[in-house]
Amino acid sequence: MHKRVAVIGGGITGLAAAVRVRGQAPPETDIIVYEQSGVLGGKLRTGELTGANVERGAEAFLTGSPDGAESAAVRLARRLGLGDALVHPSTGQAALAVGGRLEPIPAGTLMGIPRESDGDDHDTGTPLLGPHDDVTVGALVRARFGDDVVDRLVDSLLGGVYAGRADQLSLAATMPALAAAARTQHTLAAAVRAAQAGTVRVPGRAVLATIDGGQSRLVGAAAAASGARINLGRQVQGLVRTGNGWRLLLTAALTGHVEDVDAVVLAVPAAAASRLLRSAGDTCGSAVIGALDYASVALVAVALPFDTPLPELSGFLVPPSEGTLVKAATFVTRKWPAPGASDASVIIRASLGHAGDEQQLRHDDAALADRTHTELGKLLGAELPPPIAFWVQRWENGLPQYRTGHLERIAAVRAGLPPGLALAGAAYDGVGIPACISSGEAAADEVCKYLECL
Repeated sequence: MHKRVAVIGGGITGLAAAVRVRGQAPPETDIIVYEQSGVLGGKLRTGELTGANVERGAEAFLTGSPDGAESAAVRLARRLGLGDALVHPSTGQAALAVGGRLEPIPAGTLMGIPRESDGDDHDTGTPLLGPHDDVTVGALVRARFGDDVVDRLVDSLLGGVYAGRADQLSLAATMPALAAAARTQHTLAAAVRAAQAGTVRVPGRAVLATIDGGQSRLVGAAAAASGARINLGRQVQGLVRTGNGWRLLLTAALTGHVEDVDAVVLAVPAAAASRLLRSAGDTCGSAVIGALDYASVALVAVALPFDTPLPELSGFLVPPSEGTLVKAATFVTRKWPAPGASDASVIIRASLGHAGDEQQLRHDDAALADRTHTELGKLLGAELPPPIAFWVQRWENGLPQYRTGHLERIAAVRAGLPPGLALAGAAYDGVGIPACISSGEAAADEVCKYLECL
């Protein structure tokens, strides 16, 4: 009898899981992807502005992993036949926007943390952290390098990735290599050096890449390669254990509908995963997952006249101390020049919002774009000309916030999951595209092992 696998969630995590199942399970395995929205890809979504591709979600992905191998995103792109479509930034140099001027980000730091000792970073004769300790990034760095390093550098870089604050984010979850080094090293500077030394650098390899034509190409290629039956606009309302399998309770136009499968990958945000775990009888796991925090963010892309002067940079980050809603900006047409794209404008894409800024993001699109335009001029130190065009993309509850102890809590939830049910996604394993793909692939491996035992 053919096995059936349900993947709940059609973002890149779920699609990567579906591709992996297709590659490992018997060819006749039936794979069904359920995505309650009307579009696949989640936060991978390519938009357009004045003839140029501008990502409405994740802009790029890391090309390497700490061990020197290609990242999961690059490997997936190659597997999907998109290896020749990988493109890299024309410039990778970014800056900090401070007081109306752009300052270089200090070289040699790890997420803004220096590799040389200073101030109170003295050797106490014992490791910085115990074998199972977890602290916030801010707590560790403030104690060793002071407030200025956290407020100007670390918060800027962490904010650009997680939209969170160093004083609230788990060291083990956001900077695992540094956390591991802190369990053996006696100073933070030594831990930074050890973490950096443990990352294999491949000469000539660019740090970042994207897909020529946009990230939506990766989404479409993954959906096609999975051979899955795609169900858009169908919400899975509940999961019920049925012997060795699962019954999915689905929404339909007027009445409910059920579908029976052998295994399930949950690749949905925490709130939806919590609801489904509760329906499956896992009340403890549901409570833990339901308590995970998120930050809401927005992206605003503005097109300016083609002769608007911009620095020879890929963009800039903004320390929270500047008091702006804009936390980062990319000079899209400078960083990602595309042959044949319109040269009628230059495009800046701004990221807005930190955890706790939700109220400020509730202005309508025109007001949010106007504020972005004004703040960009302030941060660049010169008033910008009126925009030719703009768009606003909102991601409510878009970025998970990893509190201390996050990894241990997620490991405990996974250890308690019923057989044939796997959990994957940014809420648990990391916000970058490679982390999401790896998470989906690991979940697929789990369900494939389970299917072999049936």
